[in-house]
Amino acid sequence: MAPRQAVSPELASHLAAISFDLGRQVGVLVSRDGAVRNVILGDAAKLELPDIGRHRGGGSRLRGLRLVHTHLGGEPVSQDDLNDLALLRLDLVAVVHVASGGEAGAVELAHILPMPDDDAAFSEPFRKISARDAYSLAFDFEREVAALESEFARIVDREGRGGKDAAGGRKERVLVIVVTPGAAALGEIAELVRAAGAEVAEVLQLAGGRIHPRTVLGRGRLERVTLAAMRRGAETAVFDIDLKPAQARAFEDATGLKSVDRTQLILDIFAQRAKSRDGKLQVELAQLKYSLPRLSEEDAGLSRLAGAGGTGGIKSRGPGETVLEISRRRARDRIRRLEKEIEQLSRQRGVRRQRRKRQRLPVLSIVGYTNAGKSTLLNALTQSDIAAADQMFVTLDTTSRRLRFPRQGDVIITDTVGFIRDLPADLAKAFRATLEELEDADLLLHVVDAADPDLERKMDAVGRVLADLELQAIPRLVVMNKADRVAPALAESLCNRFDAVAVSALRREGLDELMASAGRLLPDSGF
Repeated sequence: MAPRQAVSPELASHLAAISFDLGRQVGVLVSRDGAVRNVILGDAAKLELPDIGRHRGGGSRLRGLRLVHTHLGGEPVSQDDLNDLALLRLDLVAVVHVASGGEAGAVELAHILPMPDDDAAFSEPFRKISARDAYSLAFDFEREVAALESEFARIVDREGRGGKDAAGGRKERVLVIVVTPGAAALGEIAELVRAAGAEVAEVLQLAGGRIHPRTVLGRGRLERVTLAAMRRGAETAVFDIDLKPAQARAFEDATGLKSVDRTQLILDIFAQRAKSRDGKLQVELAQLKYSLPRLSEEDAGLSRLAGAGGTGGIKSRGPGETVLEISRRRARDRIRRLEKEIEQLSRQRGVRRQRRKRQRLPVLSIVGYTNAGKSTLLNALTQSDIAAADQMFVTLDTTSRRLRFPRQGDVIITDTVGFIRDLPADLAKAFRATLEELEDADLLLHVVDAADPDLERKMDAVGRVLADLELQAIPRLVVMNKADRVAPALAESLCNRFDAVAVSALRREGLDELMASAGRLLPDSGF
């Protein structure tokens, strides 16, 4: 066919005649130069496309192939056609209707539409065109596809102007896929994405459906995700659940998107924020433990073998280790070294804690859900300038300061890493050494965001972490922070309900009452 033809009359007639003789759908995949690349034979109702590999890459790029196939019963472009169009990023799908005598009848086309400038989330994602036959089809394929890709590229550029990352580059745009029901899950995963330095292109709430054992999402949902990514200029999908390695790979193969699960996202945030040697070692250990089962043949480049010297010889003992095996062995070796280093640092912290005990200084530890305002409270109480921001996991390293109480005199006050529900097991294990500091606390200040509608669930999550660390016996004072963001009556109600003290660490309000309450619960120096 000529490059400008979506469907030539000759191809339409040929397909219709063969389809009529066989009583089956017949289709072809045609490249942009008009050459037939694949021939597909289906049954009377449908056909299945062959594996044509990953798409050409880039959020603005279409596949470079169009599907032209027959329909025997006069049915229009089907949902299966639209699914194939979206999931495979085809240039277009064309349906040739087979008339009663085997002639080619009406022709229908469908292609993906870019997102309009008015950002109408529910705008029609497909354009459909019908013609009486291939002769009367007024559609310049070459020009239309070039215009489509140009518009997709413009959208990627337009959407990408919204923000810059810390290095001044364009922020990565991601689709947030929420599988867990409830607004709390949606808000938390979107906040984690922003904390990681990425930009939320769109949130897709897909809660309520069954998790597909192979691809996470079923075919219809995969189509919705792929369409949203193309139309929003996103190339990464972030899930609010953890994915099995095989699921992540199958999802990426099905959609062409990079997948990031909840654990991977949290690890990325920790990797960006860790400053101390201790914190960096703990994050690297957790990352290696997460990555080890996910190392695949593709990742390691298994077309190569190592250890055999490149050629066989008389004394050759086989091909040696594959690159994948070497990668896994090196990862395990590194994990063992990191665990030893972290254990050594833990012993050093133990020595420092024993020294503090000999000085007989009471210890006050601040705990709470991430982004509850713990570091801001420490700054307010000690006149410090520790990094604090309205983001999750700003603090990863334990920070200690001295604070003077009227009765006790000097007291050590420490700020710890924020907690989160379902903290990845490897990360929790890695940071357990850091949280050992809490064992010596005489009082825990449990900081809660009073303006958070989900505060009870987050308080329970903190309680579970403390129980896992066997710290339930340590006295605890609940601090309702950010009280300036709620009505006074609500702040008072929360304090009565949870036996708490209301403060605004940012405005430095309520600190005297907090000091008085903490002073009543702390032991005297020299006890």
